[in-house]
Amino acid sequence: MATNKERLFAAGALGPGSGYPGAGFPFAFPGALRGSPPFEMLSPSFRGLGQPDLPKEMASLCEPAPPSPGPLPGPSPHPAQRASHPCFGGPLSFPQLQGFFRRSIQKNMVYTCHRDKNCIINKVTRNRCQYCRLQKCFEVGMSKEAVRNDRNKKKKEVKEEGSPDSYELSPQLEELITKVSKAHQETFPSLCQLGKYTTNSSADHRVQLDLGLWDKFSELATKCIIKIVEFAKRLPGFTGLSIADQITLLKAACLDILMLRICTRYTPEQDTMTFSDGLTLNRTQMHNAGFGPLTDLVFAFAGQLLPLEMDDTETGLLSAICLICGDRMDLEEPEKVDKLQEPLLEALRLYARRRRPSQPYMFPRMLMKITDLRGISTKGAERAITLKMEIPGPMPPLIREMLENPEMFEDDSSQPGPHPNASSEDEVPGGQGKGGLKSPA
Repeated sequence: MATNKERLFAAGALGPGSGYPGAGFPFAFPGALRGSPPFEMLSPSFRGLGQPDLPKEMASLCEPAPPSPGPLPGPSPHPAQRASHPCFGGPLSFPQLQGFFRRSIQKNMVYTCHRDKNCIINKVTRNRCQYCRLQKCFEVGMSKEAVRNDRNKKKKEVKEEGSPDSYELSPQLEELITKVSKAHQETFPSLCQLGKYTTNSSADHRVQLDLGLWDKFSELATKCIIKIVEFAKRLPGFTGLSIADQITLLKAACLDILMLRICTRYTPEQDTMTFSDGLTLNRTQMHNAGFGPLTDLVFAFAGQLLPLEMDDTETGLLSAICLICGDRMDLEEPEKVDKLQEPLLEALRLYARRRRPSQPYMFPRMLMKITDLRGISTKGAERAITLKMEIPGPMPPLIREMLENPEMFEDDSSQPGPHPNASSEDEVPGGQGKGGLKSPA
């Protein structure tokens, strides 16, 4: 009868390749069949050394056959041919012990043996004495330091993944962000740059329309539209679009951007909004200035912006994304518009993530505000229809132009030109005047 050595080391007895476990023992070598974890996690005393002879009770955890009465004779396979596993030394892996050992070390568990600290540990008895089970783990080469190093390495990887350095911007995106931010800041001063002033006009109770406030609001809205046109022209690539598409995009998004801008100047403590000249109106005055039933919706949106804590760069990028959007109707080259929008989206995503590494949800929340803005703009266009019936004169030309359906004001075409409050300085850059949203004849 063949000896143990002859049976185990006969050609092909352990599968293809000398020293490697064969397909006949898949349950005994799970790590070896599906890729073993790093060899560096082994205890230093077991790196590059042969596996010591295992007691027969440990071998019973892995081998389907009855345990051998003693250690296997013959030379050990070359260390390079061994199948290693985290925290283990030698060719055998013990999944049952591995999880137990890892949990024990990570939780700093302290066990007690109620016998002689020499309990037999096998598949059947391993849960009877945790102390001896842990000692067996050390005997086969498991390392405390390997478990701790592995845990620290994973923590470091998670930390590095969320660090600002992991969201580096390409030079092209950095330049794009700089240009968009500068275009926004130079066409829309921030709240801290303004000298606020107030008015007592109809500040305490709501009326259908305060004509004095309406005149002031329409004048400021006209100037704001001019600044939005200037902002658009300074966006990289915008003037490369056809004139018709530039006009289409401005008409479609102008009210969105106007609402976004005024809502970023909301002061929740006083429940007020501040215009670009410093005029600060409370909720009642905004209603009386022409917002009417739209007032509470606009203030609610302003309150929803506060948790986002958007800075000028993010507001500028979001405004640009609002403007350069390929799903607008009547575009001649929507694909070109979409292509122009893509780097803006990527710039906002990376900038917001770098600014708030622990808040990855902020970017999608910002984009969702575009949907809210469109809803407000739709109601704003509806409000313009009723407002036309309340004001004594014509709607200011640029306010008419920015609406997607200017035909609603076609009855005004026979009335005198500019609104009396719109001064000659309110001209669109480029010499297009108040008809700046119209293509040249």
